[in-house]
Amino acid sequence: MIPDPQVFIVLVNWNGWPDTAACIDSCRALSYPQFRIVAVDNGSTDGSEAILRQRFPALELLQTGANLGFAGGNNAGIRYALERGADYVWLLNNDTVVDPDALSALVAMADADPTIGMVGSKILFADKPQFLWYAGAYLDPTRPFQARHRGYCEENRGQFEETAETGFVTGCSLLARREMIEAVGLLDDGYFLYFEDTDWNARAKRAGWKIVYTSHSVVFHKVSASIGGSESPRMRYYLARNLLYFIRENYPSAFLRSFGFDLFENVIVMIKKGRPAAAMWGVRGIVDYLR
Repeated sequence: MIPDPQVFIVLVNWNGWPDTAACIDSCRALSYPQFRIVAVDNGSTDGSEAILRQRFPALELLQTGANLGFAGGNNAGIRYALERGADYVWLLNNDTVVDPDALSALVAMADADPTIGMVGSKILFADKPQFLWYAGAYLDPTRPFQARHRGYCEENRGQFEETAETGFVTGCSLLARREMIEAVGLLDDGYFLYFEDTDWNARAKRAGWKIVYTSHSVVFHKVSASIGGSESPRMRYYLARNLLYFIRENYPSAFLRSFGFDLFENVIVMIKKGRPAAAMWGVRGIVDYLR
């Protein structure tokens, strides 16, 4: 009998141990037989590490010593997993709760085709599970730039039940094949936050790997507001800076068009909405990129 592939589940925690604990509890009920959970404490300051160690004595927990961002925190977990023989690494947001069959469906999809590099789940809002957060994605860098979730905020009526290649898989729930990681490398630490997962997808596609969405894997996302919401200054800074970085690295011919979109979306729109602080940080993100 061929053994089931070994999966390492990587959760990154930063000042959010109750969400992380709930995620771990849901993962422990997974039907898939071969997995290990790796919690990466990303320099938390709320006592998360001690609390998680006490609550889950057998938990594999890494301490980064500083906030390395989404990219750096996940990379620490990915390295740990690969060094210990992982066949797949499942990046999973710490503010999610998973269906018991979520991992089985991801592995079954990936195992069915060795050219699949990444597989993503159907993701629902945890507080309103009848509504979709992610059901595949659109990625178009040209008219103007678009990288958005398919089905976002739509009622889940079974309209996205197919399994198919997609624009990108969100890092909220992303199963990555070992061979793909070894071929294209880790997440780019330079992003710190936002677009690092989209960039990883783009690099994998250029290397010939398929990126697939399956509705048979279901995850519930609490959509953490830890960064302050979609119009917060901090978020606007990273979105403005990292969009330009992403385009330069992956779609350089679309850079000027995307620059105009970036300026409009992260600065002008924020001014029109009466959010001058967010607009200022959008400008700062663009300027820091240009530097």
